Amino acid sequence: MKNRNEKRKVGYLYDPVYLKHDTGPGHPESAARLKAIEEAVAPMKRSLVEIQPIAVSESILRLIHTQEEIDRVREASEAGRAVDPDTVCSLDSYRAAVTAVGAGITAVDAIKRGKIERAFCAVRPPGHHATPTQPMGFCLFNNIAIAARYAQAQGYKRVMIVDFDVHHGNGTQDAFWTDDTVFYFGSHQAFIFPGSGSESEIGAGKGKGYTSNHPMMPDSGDKEVLEIYTQELPKAFAFFKPDILLVSAGYDLHESDPLASLHVTTEGIRKIVRSILDQADIPSVFFLEGGYDVDALGKNVRVTLEEMLK
Repeated sequence: MKNRNEKRKVGYLYDPVYLKHDTGPGHPESAARLKAIEEAVAPMKRSLVEIQPIAVSESILRLIHTQEEIDRVREASEAGRAVDPDTVCSLDSYRAAVTAVGAGITAVDAIKRGKIERAFCAVRPPGHHATPTQPMGFCLFNNIAIAARYAQAQGYKRVMIVDFDVHHGNGTQDAFWTDDTVFYFGSHQAFIFPGSGSESEIGAGKGKGYTSNHPMMPDSGDKEVLEIYTQELPKAFAFFKPDILLVSAGYDLHESDPLASLHVTTEGIRKIVRSILDQADIPSVFFLEGGYDVDALGKNVRVTLEEMLK
């Protein structure tokens, strides 16, 4: 365990190519999100290890996705057209998406080499709605799911994925539905997109019992969400005993967010992050997912990094 006053070695992964994923005017998942994060994090960068993410090959994408899904995203990007009304591609979207995937791969490699202990991937497009066969919900490739499979190839056999985005991570759940080597633990607002994530969804086959969903009613706040992370999450960790932790960090559960109706404060997000990190002293990689109030997003990422450094 670290001395209380000794900072963790935390990687910060970002690439300007993420700004070139152009979703068009008025789209909530815009480049302004990462610009706000960069501004908020700038004063902290002396405490972080800045790492350049790679752009991955198709062989890495195929750890999760079908070739048909990969081709669909590439072709939509080359044509500069949407794959569905919400999920937009521009000419640079494929390059941004494979570099978003690459942040997780680079982070795992840096952890394996001992360069860092934890990492935050400030990426877009986000990933947790992308299923093995379908881009959707602003997501082109599933950044965290691919990182989970890659981490396993590097020797981290038992992967815990925690997802606190306000929307259920249906793509991540689908990827590991019958898998007992990846545990998916998610909290989200009930009755909104994508409509999945009920408590009865617990996996199937060998994966039965390795998916744990915690829907929250609209207007829930800090008290309700923190109960999930202080009471239910410890049970999952004790049962699964993971080797590595991957987190879908979606900040649209914040009280200011225009796409949802939870009332979680910035201090509540800090406590969620602290609760997650306190479960086990293992390598941890956070991936940016949602969060669409730009000013709040920067502040919420900053408090996340503050907790990761402890």
